[in-house]
Amino acid sequence: MSAKHKEELKIICQNKKARFEYELGDRYEAGLVLVGTEVKSLRMGKANLVDAYAKIDDGEAYLVGAHISPYVNTAYGNHDPQRKRKLLLTKKELSKLIGKVKEKGQSLIPLRLYFKNGLAKAELALAKGKKLYDKRHALKEADSKRELSRTLKDFNR
Repeated sequence: MSAKHKEELKIICQNKKARFEYELGDRYEAGLVLVGTEVKSLRMGKANLVDAYAKIDDGEAYLVGAHISPYVNTAYGNHDPQRKRKLLLTKKELSKLIGKVKEKGQSLIPLRLYFKNGLAKAELALAKGKKLYDKRHALKEADSKRELSRTLKDFNR
């Protein structure tokens, strides 16, 4: 494989809470429309996706609630950390998402932000909120897996 075709991924931040709060479905990769100071902040890893979601307005997708900290080394004209950022998706993906998001209980949640070949990207997932008992079940399952691995580790000694 030549150096030109090699994909370089540099993860900026992840939304770990999303995997616990939602049942994740189809995933999409979207480009981000950013200003210069936002790119510099992202390169420093200053982003947070905790309460972020994507919404579709007038046939265009936007990332809402993502926090990209202001760039410290700028003289003037810093960006608003909570501003709405446009997501770049194909028309086919957008039309598919518009139909899916209109379904009851479906949301578009960002899972992570990363740089791919120098371009800022967001990984989005169609998600459905989990009920409280589903979350409890997931916690119980994780505890039992952890306990089993500890037991096996002790057994192998």
